[in-house]
Amino acid sequence: MKVGITAFAGICMKLWDKGISIDKKIEQFTVGNDREIDLHIAKYDIQASLAHAKMLESIGVLSKEELAKLEGGLKILAEQIEDGTFEIEAQFEDVHSKIEFELTKTLGEVGKKIHTARSRNDQVLVALQLYYKDNLGLIYDKTEVFFNTLLNLAETHKKAMLPGYTHLQVAMPSSFGLWFSAYAEVLIDDVYLLNAALKTVDQNPLGSAAGYGSSFGIDRELTTKELKFSTLKYNVVAAQMARGKSERTIALTLGSLCNTMARFAMDICLYMSQNFSFISFPDELTTGSSIMPHKKNPDVFELIRGKCNKIQALHTEMILITNNLPSGYHRDYQLLKENMILAINDVKDILDIFNYAIQQIEVKDIDLNDAKYQYLFTVDNINTLVEGGMSFREAYQIIGKQVQEGTYKPDISKAHTHKGSIGNLCLEEIKAKFPKREKHP
Repeated sequence: MKVGITAFAGICMKLWDKGISIDKKIEQFTVGNDREIDLHIAKYDIQASLAHAKMLESIGVLSKEELAKLEGGLKILAEQIEDGTFEIEAQFEDVHSKIEFELTKTLGEVGKKIHTARSRNDQVLVALQLYYKDNLGLIYDKTEVFFNTLLNLAETHKKAMLPGYTHLQVAMPSSFGLWFSAYAEVLIDDVYLLNAALKTVDQNPLGSAAGYGSSFGIDRELTTKELKFSTLKYNVVAAQMARGKSERTIALTLGSLCNTMARFAMDICLYMSQNFSFISFPDELTTGSSIMPHKKNPDVFELIRGKCNKIQALHTEMILITNNLPSGYHRDYQLLKENMILAINDVKDILDIFNYAIQQIEVKDIDLNDAKYQYLFTVDNINTLVEGGMSFREAYQIIGKQVQEGTYKPDISKAHTHKGSIGNLCLEEIKAKFPKREKHP
C-alpha cells in the first residue's frame, strides 16, 4: 500500500508543501522522472545533509543529542543506498523530500530540523557538485589508463610502418607507433579541460539557500571542509548561477574527450576494412551478418563513434536550455540533470570498453613497396635532392615531373629522426606531459 501524504502527521512529501493540493497532471509534468535520476545523487545528498547537520550543531541550532540522532538516521539511509535497497516512491517528488521524510518518520521533530538554513536549491546544487567532482575524477582515472595503454601499444609497434594520409590520399610514411601515440598525446589536451572542469565544480555552494543566503549565522567554511571542497563559492547569487555553468563546462569537456575517441574509432573502422586491411581484432570482439557469412564487423567501434558523437551534442543542449536565463533559480535547470548524468555514465563505459578492446588489436605487416604506396616517399626524395645542394622548389619540380611522366622510383631509405617523428616518438616525454590530477584538501 502506498503511503499517503497524511500517513504521518506533520510529515510532508514535498519540501514546499503548504497543505494545498496540486493538480495531478501538473505534478506529473513538473516532477518528470526526477525520482529515477535522483538515485544517482542520493549518496551525495546524504553527505551534504550530514555536513549541514554538523554545521547546525556548531551554531547552536541543533543540540549534540539531536546531531547524534540525525547522524544515525543518515547512516542508515546511506547503507540502504549502498546496498541498493533505497527507493524513491511515487509519492515523493525527489530524493531530497524522501530523505527528509525518512528522517522525520524515524526521528520525529529532529528530522524536521534538517532543512533549517537551506533550500532545495542549494541542496540539489551541492549534491550535483559532489556527484560531478567524484565522477570527473573517475573519468580522469580511466582516461589515464587509456592513455598509458596507447603509449604501451606505441612502444610495442613503433617499428611497424603505416601509410600516412591527407584528404584520404596516400601522403607520407607513418607508423603504428606514431598513430597510437598521436591519440595518446591528444588525450592530454582533453585532460587539460577535464582538470578545468574539476576545478569549476570543486567549489562549495551550500549555504546559498534559495540563492540569497540565510539570516542564520551559518558557518560555510565548516561545510566546505566537511565536504572536502577546495574552496567556497562565496557569493550566494554566484553559487546559484553555477547551476548550468557547471553543466556547460562539463559538457564541453566530455565533448572534447569524445571527439578524440570518435576520431580514433573511425580510424579503426577504416583500417579494419578490406580496402585498407591494416589491422584486425579477434573474432570474439566483432559481429557477423545475418545474410553475408564473410562479414567481420567492427560494431563496438561503430557504437563508440556513435555514442561519442551523440555526447558531443550535449554542450549545445546545455547552452540552449540555460542561454538566456536571468540570475536566480529557474525550473529549467531540472532538465539538465538527466542527459548530463547519462553522458557521464556513457563516457565511463566508453573509456572502459575502448581500453579493453584496443589492447587486443592485431597489427598487420604492410608492404610499403606495393605500387599503391610508391608516392609515400616523394617528399623524402625531394629532401635528398635539397641536401645535395638543390633548392627546394627546383627539387619539388623534378620529382613532380617524374611523378607525372611515370618515371618516379621511390627511395625508401631516408630516416626521420627529429622529435615527434617516426624514428623519434618521444614516448617518455609524452608520458611525462600527462597533467596531474588536482589535489583536494
